[in-house]
Amino acid sequence: MTFALSASPGLANERFTASDIKGEIIGKRIYLAVPLGGEFPLNYRTNGQVDGSGEALGLGRFAKPNDKGRWWIAGDKLCQQFTSWYKGAPMCFELLRTGDKKLKWIRDNGQTGTARIGSSI
Repeated sequence: MTFALSASPGLANERFTASDIKGEIIGKRIYLAVPLGGEFPLNYRTNGQVDGSGEALGLGRFAKPNDKGRWWIAGDKLCQQFTSWYKGAPMCFELLRTGDKKLKWIRDNGQTGTARIGSSI
């Protein structure tokens, strides 16, 4: 007889609450999956700052490879605004749990992607 085990049964596609975001995202490095492979790290610091670097992905050829800004929580969404990325426009994300340390994000403009929750920073 075999048993199939899954991480966090019943939690797939569960929406993160403000409390979940504070407890599981803030103070951590989040790795955004990049369409052509690789990951893009963002650091959600406990002081309200978010920063990231795309140097390892070679983004310096296309855009400013490093930037920083601020994050905040509005309702059950994680919001952020960078200094120059996205022309400094604020954006908010709904986060859905897709597995242990994995999530799907849905930006307020409908764009989606996936990410994994890394270690504390």
